[in-house]
Parts: sequence; structure tokens; C-alpha cells
Amino acid sequence: MSPESGAESPLRIAVDAARWIRSAAVDGGQGRHWQANPDTQGRSAMPGQPLSLYSGAAGVVLFFLELAAATGDDGYLGDAVAGARYLAATWREQADLSLHHGLAGVMFVLAEVGWVTGESVFEVEAGAIADHIVRSARPVDGGLGWTGDPAQRGDGGIILGLLHAAGILGVPAYQEIAVEAGARIATLAVPGHRFGHGACADLPLDAVTPGFLPGTAGTAFLLARLYGLTGQADFLKAARRGADFVRAVSAVTKRCAVVPHHIPQGRDLHYLGFCSGSAGVARMFYELYRVAGDAGDLDWVERLAAGIVRNGTPGRQTAGHWNVACQCCGTAGLMELSVGLWAVTGHEAHLEFAHELGRDLIGRATRHDGRGSRWYQAYRRLRPWEVTADTGYMVGAAGIGAALLHLDAATRPQEVRRLVLPPDNPFPAIPLPTTTLRRP
Repeated sequence: MSPESGAESPLRIAVDAARWIRSAAVDGGQGRHWQANPDTQGRSAMPGQPLSLYSGAAGVVLFFLELAAATGDDGYLGDAVAGARYLAATWREQADLSLHHGLAGVMFVLAEVGWVTGESVFEVEAGAIADHIVRSARPVDGGLGWTGDPAQRGDGGIILGLLHAAGILGVPAYQEIAVEAGARIATLAVPGHRFGHGACADLPLDAVTPGFLPGTAGTAFLLARLYGLTGQADFLKAARRGADFVRAVSAVTKRCAVVPHHIPQGRDLHYLGFCSGSAGVARMFYELYRVAGDAGDLDWVERLAAGIVRNGTPGRQTAGHWNVACQCCGTAGLMELSVGLWAVTGHEAHLEFAHELGRDLIGRATRHDGRGSRWYQAYRRLRPWEVTADTGYMVGAAGIGAALLHLDAATRPQEVRRLVLPPDNPFPAIPLPTTTLRRP
């Protein structure tokens, strides 16, 4: 469906998405969680992750926190608190420690709920998770780690979660452990450079992934973050090695750049989204610019953004941006980049493109049955016949709703509000250029 003239506002569609997510609520003695897909006989794109930030309760709680701030409706804060109680009661049943799929993400969300509500029980549980993660660290290749995988989907994401916990909970020891684990990653010749085995069942065993969640760019982002916190030159040098590798394998045409999904076999497959494409890689270059101030890194952020626009998105579907709307690999993730770049640069073109992406998402929303907005998509590019609508953050309506809220916030300078961004999002938590904020 193409967006029509006078289409619904981003805020209104986010509220409508919340209505559909509420229809998926499951209440019990331990709190509230949400079905991944409440459709009759509906399947989830990511089954078996009831707690996760990626597709489970933690991500939905994050959305309701932001919706409460955007609307002033305490009912949404009640949804977030009910979900946080479920997370606090059940996290000990979770073995995965990672940021997007495991306990580091639950820890992040509980700490944020505690910060917003002032209820100490959530901060206590977030600290208990952090302590559990610290105790779970083990020797890895002469250093410290958990999974042995330096990428964001493994140790990289866990370290980011601990860094956030150190700040919001006020426990310096969490940062000390995170820095020690990061020091091992900084010794790698190309940080995050790993072969396909274990990264994705569909990849050849000798494939290398330069992207954000599974590969080099996300690891370089982490190392840049560690440099910004510690000032240790080894972290910046390692981040630069990762960034140089990404530059070397990218395709550049004039002012545009795109990144291969994997090499050598997928050199001509250019994802645009967050997980393995331009939107995620741009976060790495912006983090480098933020901590080191090299204008060349910001130039690469702009090149990657220009490559997305040049691709014809959102009107044109390609192998790198197919029938997918979500934060992970779809239109919502591209909108997060555009809103972030608008806040950083003040360039109107970024906000205009964000609005274009927002109109596309609004037009694609399904609301035929009066239950609220949701987005049907082919989450897995290689299985386009599997079309689902999920409630979760990175894969469904909660994350799309959050991206629409971020667009809404960028258009309301008179109503400045803080966004609740995951630790791997380097853009400003107040999505407005400083020049806008300074206007009388």
C-alpha cells in the first residue's frame, strides 16, 4: 500500500501498534509478557526467545517506556512495569548472556525501567544480572570472555551491556571487567574478522562478515566506545584496523558506499539494514567520529547514507532491502540512521528521507481487523514465502513503533524528550540538532 495524502502521523501509528501488541499480552503471577505473534495459527520470525531485547518481552518493555514518555499516558508505563516484573522474575531461567538475544539486553531494560520509575527492585535485579554475567566470564585466548565471539552477537554485545550497567547502576567494577574483556578483542589482527561457521547457517564456512551484528563493524564500534571511555590508544588502533578492513571491502561510487554482506562469495550482495548492512556499519563510523573527531569517519557515515538513498529505498526492493520493515534489516532501521544523522548534522535531507521512510512504514501497516497496526514481512530474505507479523523490537511492531516515535520526537523541538536507545546506538538520545535546541 502506498501512503496516501494526509496519512496518519508517526505518533498515532505507534499508538496503534501498541494496541495490537496489547492484544498479545499474557498475564500471570510473574508479570506480563507478549506473544511473539498473536495471529490465529501465527508463527514467529524468531521463536523461543520470550525474554529477549531482540524479539521478546524486554524489547516490548522498551517500546512502552518510550510511548509513555511520548504521550504522557501512564497506562503505557504500567505496561512497561508489568513486563519488567516478568523479566525480573524469570531471567534466571535464561542461559544466553548476549545483548540482543540474552541477559545483557534484559539487564539493560531493567536498569532503564528502574531509572524511569524509581522502583529499586528493577535496579537490584539489573545488578544481579550484571553480577551473574561477571561471574560467568572465563579465560579465552589468553584474556577474558564469555562466548569467544568478538562480534556484537557475542562478547561485543555483552561488553556494551556491562558498560551501560556500570554507568546507570554506578558500579565501576562492571566497566573494569568490560575493559579487560575488550583488551583481548583489541589484540586481534582484524577485530571481529571471523569465518561463517556459527555466524549464520546459510553462509559458507570460509565466509567473512564485515557487518554490524555478526562481524567487523560491530566489533570496531565496541573498541571505539572503549577508547572513548578509557583513552587507551590500543583500543583506537584496533578500531581503526576494523574500520580500514570495512573500507577496503566496500564498493564506492562517487559519494556513495555499500558494504558486502559477506566475502568473498557475497561481495555483490549489499544489505542496507542494521544487522549486516549500511545502517549498522554507519553506526561504527559515527562512533569513531564521536570519540576521535576525525572528519573522514563522518564522511563515511554520509557515504553509507547516500548509498541507501541511491538504492531507491523505500520504493524499490532489492536483494539487500527486500520485503522487510523491522529494525534489524528493514525500513525502521534505516529510519533510525536518518533521524540520528539529522540530530548530528542538522542536514534537512536526512530528516526529509526519514519522513519518506516513515510514510512508507505507515502505508505498509496492516489494520484491517480493528486490532491495531502491525507489519507483515518476509524476515528471512532466503525464505520469502515465510511472511509473519511479530510484536518484538528488532523484528516487529515494537521496534517499528519506537522508530516512528523517534521520528515524531525529531519534529517536536518544543517538546524535548529523551529517547531510550540500546547501547549499540551512538546517536543523540535527544534527536534534535543543537542549533535547533538553542533557538529562542
